[in-house]
Amino acid sequence: MTVSAALDSPLAFVVDDAHEAHEPPEARGLSRDGVRLMVSAGEAEPIDGTFAEFGQHLVAGDVLVVNASATIAAAFSARLPDGTDVALHYSGSLPGGLALVEVRSIVDQTTVPRVVDEPVAVSIDGGGVAHLLAPFADSRRLWVASLDLGVDLLAYAARHGRPIRYRHVRREWPLETYQTVFASEPGSAEMPSASRPFSHRMVTDLVNRGIVVVPVVLHAGVSSLEGGERPYPERYRVSPASAQIINDAVGRVRQVVAAGTTVVRALAAVTDEAGTVHAGAGWTEAVVTRDAPVRSLSGVLTGWHEPDSSHLLLLESMASDAVLTRAYERAIELGYLWHEFGDAHLILTDRSHR
Repeated sequence: MTVSAALDSPLAFVVDDAHEAHEPPEARGLSRDGVRLMVSAGEAEPIDGTFAEFGQHLVAGDVLVVNASATIAAAFSARLPDGTDVALHYSGSLPGGLALVEVRSIVDQTTVPRVVDEPVAVSIDGGGVAHLLAPFADSRRLWVASLDLGVDLLAYAARHGRPIRYRHVRREWPLETYQTVFASEPGSAEMPSASRPFSHRMVTDLVNRGIVVVPVVLHAGVSSLEGGERPYPERYRVSPASAQIINDAVGRVRQVVAAGTTVVRALAAVTDEAGTVHAGAGWTEAVVTRDAPVRSLSGVLTGWHEPDSSHLLLLESMASDAVLTRAYERAIELGYLWHEFGDAHLILTDRSHR
């Protein structure tokens, strides 16, 4: 694989089978925190290490902002009106009690996006119905839907759903495999995976080092965006206490590191131009880019993202093209693994590199 970048576009590269994580690290004989971690600090050359060393890159008084959203079983077996078997992926709630969903065709033990041409009623295993009302924005496959389940969505998902899985994960894994140690509030269609490598042992070590762990909530939707698609609304909440802790750290010129792009997006919804974080809740449609950074943050912990994704645009708000290109070239050279069960990347901006 090769990596190239342009000043006004994301990195361009291809992810091959050898660079995909096909199962959780535990199935590869590793602990959660035994995956690899690359650190890009300012303009320095990237550092190759293990995730268990994460705390060594922070100091007492720094803040790690984590996503407390828990993953739900958001994939359902379903049928179109003509009897065709499909998968229905719940992506998240929308204002007004509506939902965002994706219909996917079943192909060779996995699923692929399916274009639905007109509003239909999709029957869901367990007796539920998803009434597809209208395509979402300019998407070719995401629909605004009304769900008729008879019970609360979380209860229905617990009984009839399964975790969303894509082709790179070759077998099903139980829902607990898709939870982070910070998960406390169910709502994410897919795991906020940047925090998956944290173990309880690591969190204890961070606290003992004087690093402050602060929760926010953003319920992540489906990640299977098509090339060039922009993020859709996701529900978030930032409490007054979390906002105050972050603001205090910014005022003391401490590092504030987001554990995942979901955290970046939640903070983008509540951080003003001066870098002050305000409490807030609702749905965010924020798109974070180099021209629209989150000024309360000095770093982000993330995974390795595919080309043409909005995640790469977000990372460009934290690092130059040269920094990202070096990191991705190094990750490819060293055999880093992509996707939710893969390896990690810590990006610290110039002002946080000490």
